Amino acid sequence: MEFPPGRTEDLAELIRAYPLAWLITCGSAGFDATPLPLVAETDEAGEVTSLVGHCSRRNAQVAALREHPRAYALFMGPQGYISPAFVSKPGWLPTWNFAVAILELDISFEEEETPALVNRLVDAAEERRADPWKLDLDAERVDLLMARIIGFRGKVIGKTVRMKLGQEEDLPTVRDIIAALETGPLPEWMERLNADRLQPGG
Repeated sequence: MEFPPGRTEDLAELIRAYPLAWLITCGSAGFDATPLPLVAETDEAGEVTSLVGHCSRRNAQVAALREHPRAYALFMGPQGYISPAFVSKPGWLPTWNFAVAILELDISFEEEETPALVNRLVDAAEERRADPWKLDLDAERVDLLMARIIGFRGKVIGKTVRMKLGQEEDLPTVRDIIAALETGPLPEWMERLNADRLQPGG
C-alpha cells in the first residue's frame, strides 16, 4: 500500500526533528552505512533540495563516495505499534504507524565549508534551547577537530517519503488512536497529518 508523503514542509520538519540518518553507500568494497546527523537545505517553496553534514576523514565511505558519489540517506521519524485495544471499532486489526524518508543524493565534499557546515549542525541542534550554546570556530580544540573531519553536501536527486499516520483510517478511529497514545511525537504527527479532518467540521 502506498501512503501519502505529506505536505512539502513535512519532510523538512521530519529531518529537523529526527536529523540522525543512515548514510548508505556502495563502492568497490561493497555496501557501507554510517549514522550521521544531517541538516536539510530548502528552496523558497520549502522543498528539501540538499542535505549537509560531515564525517571522519577515516570513514571508508569517503573513499567510496569519491569513487561513486551517490548515496542514500534514510530517516526514521516517529513510529510505534497501534493495538486494537486503542480502537472502539469491532474487528479492527493491529498495525504500525510510522514516518520515514529515503533521499537519494549526489554527494560533493566541501573542504573549505567544513567549519561552516559543522556550525550549522550545532546551531540546528541547539535552536530550541533557551540559551543556545555557540561553537567558537577559533578555539584550539576546534582546529584539531576540523583536521579530522570533512564536510559534504548531498544534492537530492530522488526521494521516497512514506507517512503512515492514520490517513487511511476513518476519523473516529484516528481520534481513538490519538487519545490512547496521549502524548509524544507519534500522536503529535498523527494530528499534523490529519489536521484538516480533525478540525471542527472536518
